Amino acid sequence: MLPTHPDVQEWLVKAQKDLLSARALLEHTPPIPDTACFHRRQAVEKALKGFLVWQGVRFGKVRNLVYLLHLCEGVEPRFAEVRQPAETLAPFAVDIRYPGGPLDVSAEEAGEAVAAAQAVWDLVLALVPPEMHPA
Repeated sequence: MLPTHPDVQEWLVKAQKDLLSARALLEHTPPIPDTACFHRRQAVEKALKGFLVWQGVRFGKVRNLVYLLHLCEGVEPRFAEVRQPAETLAPFAVDIRYPGGPLDVSAEEAGEAVAAAQAVWDLVLALVPPEMHPA
């Protein structure tokens, strides 16, 4: 079954909302970089899933960015260009969100998360037809 525009667009809208949430958290006084990095990581996961849905690639209920990137690279080699930055977001899935993990995120780490998420987002939007982009 081929994906419909709403199927792909729904993933991309969710990704865009995570990007906007992350921006708001970094602009907050005081900034909340750990939660912003979590949302950046979530945005990448959802953008990758939107791309995979568009391509008709099944991925199940997986949250592993490395695996999702591998699937994306199997369809589009340009994802190799964003693999390393995107993989730096992996610790922000769980570790940063709960007690026992790192308590602080440096300004440098937050900046890297912003750049990584933006690179993946830009690539996905360059590949997916405009009619599937968020409004």
